[in-house]
Amino acid sequence: MGTRGGASFWVFIVVLIIGHLVLHVALGLGAAGPDLLTGAVLLSARILGGSSAAAFGLVLGVLADAMSLTTFGAQALVNTVIGFLGARSRDLFEGDSLLFVGAYIFLGKWLRDALYFMLTRAAHPEPWSWLLTSAPLAAVYAAVGIMVAITLYRAATGER
Repeated sequence: MGTRGGASFWVFIVVLIIGHLVLHVALGLGAAGPDLLTGAVLLSARILGGSSAAAFGLVLGVLADAMSLTTFGAQALVNTVIGFLGARSRDLFEGDSLLFVGAYIFLGKWLRDALYFMLTRAAHPEPWSWLLTSAPLAAVYAAVGIMVAITLYRAATGER
């Protein structure tokens, strides 16, 4: 993302969070909406340091857990880990192309779902088939949603 943490980037992150809440809560889509919170955690982790990204993931995880009735705390823990790992991945991989961001979001979302699955195995009726079929599809869905949002963000701000 162009200016590495400028005000427009953080406005974009807030728009992703609000968009997630509107889709999942206000419109009642639930799991049918893309997971924009994970995208917000992963994109902000590319800018923040490890501890700041983990703290941001914790805050967004608590926000997501506020809507959960059965697995309170699991999303907070998973988003904290994802935020930290996303920040550490900056040392290994550098890129701002749309294809890189899509692959990054896909892998991050799939890892997030796998970690969440390990914590809440009883919440899924057929856990292994969910992990190998539905989780990758959800990761693709989230990656496409974030890629569309980034394309709109780049068009609006003129950033590359």
